[in-house]
Amino acid sequence: MSLRSMLFVPGDSDRKMSKIADSDADAIILDLEDSVSKDRTHIARDMVREFMSATPDRSRRQLWVRINPLDTDLALPDLAGIMAGAPDGILLPKPDDAGDAVTLAHYLSALEAREGLEPGQTKILAVATETAHTLFTLHSYVGATDRLYGMTWGAEDLSAALGAFTNQAPDGSGYDDIFKLARSLCLAACKAAEVEPLGSVYPDFRDSDGLAAEARHDRQSGFTGKIAIHPAQVPIINDAFTPSADEVAHARRVIQIFDDNPGAGTLAMDGKMLDMPHLKQARAILEMARMAAARAAG
Repeated sequence: MSLRSMLFVPGDSDRKMSKIADSDADAIILDLEDSVSKDRTHIARDMVREFMSATPDRSRRQLWVRINPLDTDLALPDLAGIMAGAPDGILLPKPDDAGDAVTLAHYLSALEAREGLEPGQTKILAVATETAHTLFTLHSYVGATDRLYGMTWGAEDLSAALGAFTNQAPDGSGYDDIFKLARSLCLAACKAAEVEPLGSVYPDFRDSDGLAAEARHDRQSGFTGKIAIHPAQVPIINDAFTPSADEVAHARRVIQIFDDNPGAGTLAMDGKMLDMPHLKQARAILEMARMAAARAAG
């Protein structure tokens, strides 16, 4: 089931983790990386593990963990410290290429066996564009590991990696060209690998209109969800990735007209020509609506 919204929560904050019950996010990302100071990492691991262990029912909301990058000495202790809590997935930051996802998959197999968890149950979401090198390796994720749930892209860390003062275009029209390229390559790589593409975070959590516009753009482009950094962003993202009643009604009409004309490759509806891509899109809209309804039902 696709995740419309994934909300970051610091892994060392009892107060913020306690508020998760009020969130409508499809998944929570308990963070051990950027939002946790290194001298509190060992504390955060214990808190994250205990929180997950106390929340075994994930039918309404999955629990993921962002570990530290694999090229640090924190990543393996992160995994060893939290896997007893049976996370639904691991957010992998700053991978060089799919080789890091494969390495993580091997670690997860060993730790699942240690904890008596179902083999393969822990999925991976790669933040696939946080370094300059990764823009040339996105194709490597195709067929890399069955654990790969999806990929997202990161404009903030990529800015630092490139030495950019900002990721925004000088004319205020949105992302500068290199960041648009990262977004596009991530989306294309996800489609090639048949995994879920998630839109990047929107840093200005007070700008609801800007977030709504970017989330709608993400969905129109083909992304299936988006990552939030503040609880107030979750309902905006969920709304953007939930088909409207008009969209659902139109999709049903498209499917019906093809059902009524079996074997037809092209049909007319409302003065417009429809073909197989329109049918595929209509089916995707109904599937998105079905998943949203299932989430709401709990």
